[in-house]
Amino acid sequence: MQQARLVRPATRHVRSLIFDSAGWDDFPVRSDDIVISTYAKCGTTWTQRIVGSLVFGSAAPFPVQDSSPWPDFRMPPPGAMVALGESQTHRRFLKSHLPFDALPVYEGVKFIHVARDGRDAAISLYNHKLHYTPFTVERMEELNREDPKFGGDHVPFVPEGGPGQHFHDWLHGWENAMGDEGANYWVMENSFWAARRDPNVLLVHFNDLKADREGEMRRIAGFLGIDIPETLWPELVEAAGFDAMKKKSDDLLPNAVNIWKGGGDTFINKGTNGRWRDVYDPQDLADYDRMVAAEFSPSLAAWCEGGRLVAGDPRELPD
Repeated sequence: MQQARLVRPATRHVRSLIFDSAGWDDFPVRSDDIVISTYAKCGTTWTQRIVGSLVFGSAAPFPVQDSSPWPDFRMPPPGAMVALGESQTHRRFLKSHLPFDALPVYEGVKFIHVARDGRDAAISLYNHKLHYTPFTVERMEELNREDPKFGGDHVPFVPEGGPGQHFHDWLHGWENAMGDEGANYWVMENSFWAARRDPNVLLVHFNDLKADREGEMRRIAGFLGIDIPETLWPELVEAAGFDAMKKKSDDLLPNAVNIWKGGGDTFINKGTNGRWRDVYDPQDLADYDRMVAAEFSPSLAAWCEGGRLVAGDPRELPD
């Protein structure tokens, strides 16, 4: 496999308890790699499923975690992601939760960023953390104790209140950034928004995947230069639906049982938006609106809330 030529090194170092941009330092990037980078719970696994089906040219389920290395993931043993990446012979689709400026840019490498309304991401993240297994909590506590950046401070790995309290903490506390301001929702969305007109960057939105899954899948395929026979499209679109993925969760996420109680069925939770409407405190919602206005341009705010089909094509929107 051809080693890619570095165009621009990462300009920001991000290290949270879950991921570390230093994981990319020794990861052997190939010139046809695809990087799927999102803020947590914005459609990462969904997009991995879609991209994998396009790469493999098949609707058959595949083990996502084993097929899509995550170089910045801190929980596996050192070197595990490099070994996994080097073992793969298919066109690789790599996972990341880093902002664009914390990722190295290589010639030929394609980046797909998936956005979602922060209020929806936060309530999905609550469910994600609520069902951590004891093994997961123990491993994160180990990383916490060993890392001088965090110094063993108390970190609520499992939410200590309901979804409303979690959203309040997400807005005002540690949860949003998971230990590093460079990892927060606002930085993530701004970083990819600034790169949205780069020909090797594609912005996708959770809402658009729900509203027009086939259209977005065809858009992704075109961006990646993958030709799919017309007769195969119905199968691929069906297999990437929420119900189909939940039905095949054990095949798609066979290792999830170690991380979440209930395994893949818990991880692939509801796939819906707007569940926060009757849950979050009105004052927190007002604070969220103020933070959006302070952190995002009007175009970025509209995009994060509504997606391309509502706000317009990101590449054509003003800053």
